[in-house]
Order: sequence, then C-alpha cells, then structure tokens
Amino acid sequence: MGKEKILHLDKEYLLFFSELKEQIKTRQIRAALAVNREVIELYWHIGKQIIEKQKNAKWGSGLLDQLSKDLRNEFKGMSGFSKRNLEYMRLFTSIYPELVIAQQPAAQLPWGHIQLLLDKLKSSSKKREWYAQRAIENGWARSVLDMQIETGLYERQALQEGKSSNFKKNLPPIQSDLAEKMLKDPYCFDFLTVGSEAKEREIEQALVDHIKRFLLELGQGFAFVGSQVPIDVGGEEFFIDLLFYHIRLKSYIVIELKAKKFKPEHLGQISFYLAAVDRDICDSKDNKTIGILLCKEKNKVVAEYALGNISAPIGVSEYQLTKAIPENLKTELPTIEELEAELNDRHA
Repeated sequence: MGKEKILHLDKEYLLFFSELKEQIKTRQIRAALAVNREVIELYWHIGKQIIEKQKNAKWGSGLLDQLSKDLRNEFKGMSGFSKRNLEYMRLFTSIYPELVIAQQPAAQLPWGHIQLLLDKLKSSSKKREWYAQRAIENGWARSVLDMQIETGLYERQALQEGKSSNFKKNLPPIQSDLAEKMLKDPYCFDFLTVGSEAKEREIEQALVDHIKRFLLELGQGFAFVGSQVPIDVGGEEFFIDLLFYHIRLKSYIVIELKAKKFKPEHLGQISFYLAAVDRDICDSKDNKTIGILLCKEKNKVVAEYALGNISAPIGVSEYQLTKAIPENLKTELPTIEELEAELNDRHA
C-alpha cells in the first residue's frame, strides 16, 4: 500500500509540474512568435523584391553582393543582411509565393528554424510543414528540430506503414489516434554509448542515465515515473522495466525492452504488467494503461498476428542503437586495419 501511495503522489506532482511547464512553454513560444512575425514578413518582402528585380532589371548576378554591402552599411545595428541570408529570403519567397503567416506553420517559426527547413527539406513541402507544425507544438529549439529531421522522425512517427499496434481495437477513437501518433518505429537511441550487443538491463540503465534525451525521443507528454518499478501480485514481486505517465493520454505507459528479435510470447509478459498497473496503480481518473514493447528486431507480419487477439493496448517497435550508414558511404569509410595503421604511423 505504501508503494502505491508514493506512486500516486508522484503522479499528482508530475501532472502539476507538466501542466505548469506547458503553460510557461506556450507563453514563451507566443512571445517569440510575436517578436519574429515582423522580421519574417520583412524578409519575405525583401525576397519578393529581389526575385522581381532579378527577373526584370539588368543588374545581373552581382545584385546580392551589392545589396548586402549597401544594406549592412546603411543599417549598422541590424544583422541579417549577409549575401547568404538574402539568398535565403529569395528562396523563402519562391517556396511561399503567397505568405499567410496565420495558416502556414513554417512561416510562424523563428527565422533560424525556417533556414533549417529550407536547407534540409527544400523539395518536400509535406515534410517541411509537418516538422514546422511539430516544432511549434513542442517548442523545439533549432538544434532539436535539426536532430529530429536527422533521425527521420517523420518516417518513424507520421507514416503508418511500419507500425504494429492494436490501439484502434482496444482504445476509444480519440485515445487510439493519439496513441498511434505517439508510437514510433523504430526508436532511435543513437545517443547511447552501449554496444550493439548490449543486454536489456544495460540499455535500460543507459536510457535512465540519459533520461532527458530519452524523453525527447519518446515525444511530448511523457513524464518519467521510474525504472524497475516493483509490483506485488499474489505475494510475488515483479519489476517493470520502465514506467511513464502520458499527460495528454492520461495513461500510464509501460515500456519493456527485449534485446532480441520479437517473439509472440513477449506479449504475455507486458500484458501481465498492464493488468497489474491498471489494478494496483491507476486511479479512477486514469485511462487504460498502454504498453510499448521495444525489440531489437521484429517481423511486422508476426507482430500483427500476435497482437490480433490481445485485449490490452500494445504497440511493438524496433529500437536502433546507432543509425545505419548509407550504402554509398560504406566504401568511403576506413577499415579498422586502416585506422590502426594510421595511428601507428603517427606514433612511430
């Protein structure tokens, strides 16, 4: 009973703190957007005029060099008039010929975020607007937005093809949609320093040690409750690998790690934990507990069959400890022998 009371108090504080944090974050974002709105509109208008002048006037390719020099001389206290930034303004206007800040997510972001989106996602308007919307919703800094693009968050979270879950069958529509958006496949843990053959407890401990980055990878709304959380069932003690609470879902999230390929019998263990959390930890305000089973590898068809008759809401995803090296770069990377030879030569 004591353990349950502590968890309940922890949850109440986590809810209070998370709601307060969201309020502060929302107001910070609004203030930043208000400051940046005039700047974004100015840059768009400069870009529009550059395009028009380069199209109609006979000034040639030297326009941006001269314009940058004259603007910086005239407005010595202002930054943002380098030739490179003028090129971004032109590109911004060409991609958004009709700027409606209230309707286009990318146009609502700070200029540094827009530059990043233009660099990384110039040719994909759908992905660009998806990342822009998530950056606004989550209050991502530019570095976080960059990391999310680099780790392919759109492919891992927005696309449904690779996901394996039974959320739609076992959760109400509003909850199932949110849970489906929450789930990623694969989860990218390339911030960990453990080897590819690391065991489950090693990965778990490393994730707890890097909990801030782990929470960022999980996504908005997760609050950490604990690792190796004990539950007593029939006088026997069991331990949940990782327990979270999701603020928007109002559900506990049980995460189990399997440092091996997915097997159908893994679902029995996590289903057992979900039932125990529902019975012994949840209160009347909580929705049904959700499980995420993270495996080193999975066969999507096997996972879908295994989930078919499971009544507990569970998602099965792979995890990656390191990002895969593109095939075209593998031949350009030095071998271990070449690196050793280079080091030996340097110390000879």
